[in-house]
Amino acid sequence: MTLPDLVSATWLQHHLDDERLVVVDASVGAFRGADGIPGALRFDLDGVMSRHDTDGVHDMLDPVEFEQRLRDLGVRDGDRVVAYDAQGIFSSARAWWMLEAAGVEAAVLDGGLPGWVDAGGETQATRERADVPGDVTVRWRDDAFVGADVVARAIASDEAVVLDARSFERFAGIAREPRKGLRGGHIPGSVSLPYEALECDGRLQEVGSLADRIDEAAGDAPIITTCGSGVTACIVALAATLAGRDDVRVYDGSWSEWGRPESGRPVAVGD
Repeated sequence: MTLPDLVSATWLQHHLDDERLVVVDASVGAFRGADGIPGALRFDLDGVMSRHDTDGVHDMLDPVEFEQRLRDLGVRDGDRVVAYDAQGIFSSARAWWMLEAAGVEAAVLDGGLPGWVDAGGETQATRERADVPGDVTVRWRDDAFVGADVVARAIASDEAVVLDARSFERFAGIAREPRKGLRGGHIPGSVSLPYEALECDGRLQEVGSLADRIDEAAGDAPIITTCGSGVTACIVALAATLAGRDDVRVYDGSWSEWGRPESGRPVAVGD
């Protein structure tokens, strides 16, 4: 059975004991709690699951290192992974995109941990690593993540539409960036599509609504998504994928890279 990109709490309750199903908690920041779905392993985006030697905040690991991190989690070849987070759908989409980029079949839990609890699911302490290491082999998709140069070329040549998942206030430069040292505004030529406009009460909107939002923002052009640090960009990527798009890429460094004054990249303000 092929794993859908988005699964419900009811689906997960029925499959939680499947031998080849791995559940990971990808919560970040203040939502990185001690308790989660029974048997879940911590997919630590604030720690070992991200690079910390770049201008970005949650930059992707190289394939060799990511493979080792997945093996530390106990992921084996042929396993399927369901990612969730404690905010509903927030950072779990980042874990999903990383796993899919690595050739690992993965899904996001719609509604996340709150949806699990609302459906009567129990919680227990989240595990930091598996009892037995895995043997997964990463099969890398080179086009899943792109850098700033690719984004700049795409905009200059109109070969892709860049969708910005941050709030409109941040996009327009009205609200200050939460990360110190970043300029306000957006990548010139990019389009505002706040990730919150794709959700309702911590769950993604139904597929028809997602398709309408994506089509309105991007038309039929290929898509590059961006945000503050490469996390919520993956929510837009998930929405586009659910809407049937297979031409989506994520700008890994996002505004944490582009928005730095030393990057030398142009910045636009307003809408």
